[in-house]
Order: sequence, then C-alpha cells, then structure tokens
Amino acid sequence: MIRDHFRVLVVNLRSGKGQIVRLDGRNTEAGGSGLAALLFNKYGHVDRLWNDPEQPVIFAIGPLTGYFPLMSKTVCSFKSPYHDQYTESHAGGRSALSLCFANLDALVIVGKSERLCSLTVSSRSLDIQDVSFMKGMSVDETGKLLRGMSPGSGHRTIMRIGPAGENGVAMANINVDTYRHFGRLGGGAALGAKNLKGIIIYGDAVFPQPESKEYPKLFTEVYRQITATDMMKKYHNLGTPANLQGLNDIESLPWRNLQATSDPAIEQINGERFATDNLLRNSACSGCPVGCIHVGYVREMFDANHRYTFKQVAYDYEMIFSLGTMLGVTSTRSVLNILDEMEKAGLDAMSGGVALAWATEATEKEHISEKETEVKLSFGDAKAYQQATVLLGNGSNHFYRLLGQGSLKAAAEYGGADFACVLGQEMAGYATGEVFFAAQSLGFRHSHLDSGGYSYDQKHSDQDVAGVIDFLIKDEAGRAFMTSMVSCLFARGVYKDALLADCLNSVGYPELAATIDTAGAHIQKIRWQTRIATGFSPENITIPKRFFKIKTWKGPIDPLYLNTLKSEYGKAIIKLAGVTTL
Repeated sequence: MIRDHFRVLVVNLRSGKGQIVRLDGRNTEAGGSGLAALLFNKYGHVDRLWNDPEQPVIFAIGPLTGYFPLMSKTVCSFKSPYHDQYTESHAGGRSALSLCFANLDALVIVGKSERLCSLTVSSRSLDIQDVSFMKGMSVDETGKLLRGMSPGSGHRTIMRIGPAGENGVAMANINVDTYRHFGRLGGGAALGAKNLKGIIIYGDAVFPQPESKEYPKLFTEVYRQITATDMMKKYHNLGTPANLQGLNDIESLPWRNLQATSDPAIEQINGERFATDNLLRNSACSGCPVGCIHVGYVREMFDANHRYTFKQVAYDYEMIFSLGTMLGVTSTRSVLNILDEMEKAGLDAMSGGVALAWATEATEKEHISEKETEVKLSFGDAKAYQQATVLLGNGSNHFYRLLGQGSLKAAAEYGGADFACVLGQEMAGYATGEVFFAAQSLGFRHSHLDSGGYSYDQKHSDQDVAGVIDFLIKDEAGRAFMTSMVSCLFARGVYKDALLADCLNSVGYPELAATIDTAGAHIQKIRWQTRIATGFSPENITIPKRFFKIKTWKGPIDPLYLNTLKSEYGKAIIKLAGVTTL
C-alpha cells in the first residue's frame, strides 16, 4: 500500500466495466480530501448538473490508513443536490480499511445503471448486480439483504441508501456499516441518481508492515497516548452528548427552532441521562481503539401479554440536538424513536430534524397547515415527528418534496425564511455566537468541523475581526491536511504536525512529512477553487434573521459584528483560492 502514486479504480455503471488508473500527486494532494478534489477535477463536470450521469461519486482514503490508530475515515466527494456545488462528506465504519485492503487509494463511480443495482469490488474483481427488487426498501432491509448476498463479515464494508436517496432528497445520506454515515449535503441522492442502491468493498489483499525500526515503536507510543491517557476519554465515556449540558449552561444550545438557547428540561436528555437510561454498548470504526459510537436501545411492546420488540440506535450530540432540543422533544426514548425512522429512510438526521423544526414553527405561524404536513406538527410531539420523517423520506407530497431540498426552498414558496435555521445548510447544534454563525455559513462543508469557530466563540468575548479571520483560515488549512490523511477529527489533539511528520516518515513518505504546512495550504486552495468553479459565491449566502435575535453567554448577537465577519471571511476565501472574478 506504500507507494509514490495513487492507485484508483474507476467504475462506469453504464458499461459495467472498471479500470485501474495510476495518478501522481502523493506529495502534493496527499490523499483523502486532496485526492478527492484532484479526482473531481479529472472526472467531474463543473458546468453540468449534480445528477448528470457522468458526474462522479468519489471515495478516497489517505497514506496512513491502516497503519496508525484513528486513521479510520473515508472522504466521499460529489456535486451536491443541495446546492449543485462540489462538496465532501466524511464517514468511518469499515469503509477506510476495506478500501485500503482492496489495494485502492480511491474508488470513482461514473455513469448511470439502467436498473437499480449494487456494486461489489475487491482487490481482484468487480461485479454489478441487478437489485431492482430492493426498490423503496429501507436502509435496514437493504443492509440485511446485502449482507446475505455478500459473505465475509469483518473484511468488507457495506454502504447503502434508503428511499430518500432513491427519491432525490437533498438531505439523503449514505449509510455505512449500520452506525456511520456520509451524512450532509445529499450523498445518498448522488448515488440514487446513478441507480446505485449499495456498494460492497472487500478488503481481501495482504500487505507487509513497514520495514523501518521506527514504525513499531511509534505505533506503540501513539496507541498509548490514545488509550492510556485522558486525551480521548470523553469520547469513550459519555461521548459527544457530554456537550449538551455544558452548551445549555452557557446559553448556546438551540431549542425549539432556535427560539431559545437554554432550557431546564436539558436534564431529561443530557449525556448523563442517555448513558444511564439507554446506553447499551460502545462501538468503534475499524482501526480505532476509542469506541466513541454510543449505541442505545429502545424496547417497544407490539402486542398484548408483554410481547416486546427491541431495536438498537446509535446516538451522539448532533442527533440529540436536531431531534431533541430543536424539536422540543425531551424524552430519550422518543429521540431514539425519531432517529430510528431517520435511519430507515436514509435521511441525514441533522438536516431532517432542523427542517422539521422550521416546519413546526411555520405551522404555528400559519404559513402552512395540516393540509401540507399531513400530520399536525407541534413542538414536543414525537409521534408526529416519526410520521413526518417517513413522509419527508418518501417525498409524499409537493410540500415534503420541497422541504427535502432544504428549509429555504420551502420557505421561498410558503414564507418563513426569517426563522429558517440555515447556515449554508441546516445548522449544526452550536448557537455559540457570531464567529460560528459566520464560519458555518461559508465553511467548505457548512460543517461545525470545517474550523473551530464554535470553540473560538466560547473562549473570546472581544471583537477582533482580523484575528478571527486569521484563525479560521489557518485552522481550516490544518484540518484539510488532517482529512487528507484521513484522520478522525476527534484525534486532532493527538496528531499534531510533529507527530504526523513522524508517522509519515516511519512508513516511507519523507517528502510529504517535510511539507505538511504547504501541502495543507495547497489542498485547502484546490478544494476552494473546485467549489468556486461549481458556483460557490459568498455573496449568495445570507444569514436568516433568527440568528441575529438570540442571546448567548456574551449577550445579544451583535448584527454589525456578524455581518462584518461574514463579509471579511468571504473575501479571505476568495483571496486564498486565487480567484479574480466570480
């Protein structure tokens, strides 16, 4: 797997054939995010729509995948159905190691199958099967059938989509090995547009360990830091739901479509309550010893005489925000029940929950009624949200088809744009202040992980525009290199640049190890150049009025400061991309 070039499998679903391509760029694009951008520029079409059959869907891993702990992510890139621009989504599960042991740095899928199909690849084979009988099946049902058709548990990854992906919903995700997802910005619809229901990747090759004497010593030290210190303890213990109580305490947790930023009811759905009442077990991505995946259980009586069914649902902070506090749902069991419906439909739970929160307030303000929603939506009514999730995933009527393209698309027809909680896409769960609102609005993935804007807000009460912009640009460059390795971003406290350089040297990439800063800046630049070429313009993104009307621990949001940050951050992005005209 250690090589000075990229080994890429390009599959054309129309012809049913694949081709191995050798590509240079190991010391410049590195892998992951950088490799994905390189491949989109080779196989993508900036001037065609997202659902053009020739648009590629790309899965890419990094040079340290399989060699060090937490190098466990895969980058999926595509032209997004949400805004028709180039984007990325990241997921773990077994996807990264399966690609690595299939002897591939990346898989590129182009073309469109005539019938609903599944794609199976390994280090030695490629197979496309007609799975028309799976049309309309849930993610659960599809997963069970694909597992039955694909023996080899533990050595393969299974990715699949649900009804939402088949229906072109711009919030559709790609489920990976049950508990992980390529979530935001519609990767599920990108596969659905290709009539691709599932992807199975077998990791069936064998590789020797690196020959250097430094490698085993370094691996042992990295493993010790991750497992024998407190650096990753929070992710294994309560997990990211530990943040719920803290953000609520500092008035930074969105409640009821961001009509409030704190509520005493947090005690009913904070991380401690989920762990005490619903946690069944921890799980982890392949190649990760941390176990940050928290799997909860819900028991439901389906018949008399104590006949029960039992389901397992993985939860984390963002899901509890979007399907709990944002919807005014304050029961752990109810949150997991709504999340279970999101999983079956193949919907991104963050986007879906925030969109339903907008629809609820739009109902309260009489922009829409039960005529559009088919069920009466009111904050706290978990049963109604379970039903609405099914309707959203199926695109059951004109209203839900619009809402599935984004809250602002629905608001453009029905009204209510002022209270749509959209920062480039449906917001993440951090109402920390002006820096985060500006950062998510213009961030590359519109993600809270594009930069540490949410953290900056919590540490700074002053208004230093130049300092903020410098922080956001530099922080993003570092993260772009991390996601090119492709490391879990939870490990960014462990994998500082010096350790990354040691890791790269120990497995045989000395040139890349010596140029981490310049490689990160280069990858950041080509990602933005690609995004801008597909239509991104900071001036086209507006921040809805709801974000100007809230209060955080710093006091009321300052509209002038927020608008200035957004304007200056947009200029800085265009400058770093080296684009002279939009």
